[in-house]
Amino acid sequence: MYDEILLPVAPGGEANDAIAHAISLADRYDATVHVVSAADTAADTLAGPRAGAFSERLADAAAERVGAMTGELEAAGVEAVGSVVRGEPLEVIENAIDDGADIVVMPSHTRRGIRRLLLGSVTEKVIRVASVPVVTVPMGEPEAGAEAENGEGGRDADDASGGR
Repeated sequence: MYDEILLPVAPGGEANDAIAHAISLADRYDATVHVVSAADTAADTLAGPRAGAFSERLADAAAERVGAMTGELEAAGVEAVGSVVRGEPLEVIENAIDDGADIVVMPSHTRRGIRRLLLGSVTEKVIRVASVPVVTVPMGEPEAGAEAENGEGGRDADDASGGR
């Protein structure tokens, strides 16, 4: 039923509760998991000496994240392929679906109120436009200390491939 599973991940993300679901599906259907991360940055359109460095740091973080996830999948006995693609997260995921993904497994934070309105969700967008089933996995809320440490108020894991 599912030969190719797509697992989008955020470049700077932490734990991904969706990986257990991807492993379970891959085991059940003897499928390959494709881990993809979008290196989405406006730095490509900015001028200045730091724009390129920022873009490279983001791409490096995405490559590190993809490597960690594919390593975890392989350690669980699952065939895994990883890639980092420059571009807007939704577009990267749509292209991966068009390239043959049978199902998408993504993390999702449960945001409420103004945060949901302002930040949106890559996961919600994928659910609306995907031509294949999308399995969403609720992520545990980050600890208060972790939010303060990363300086981002707890980067959303559901912005699974580069965050918008």
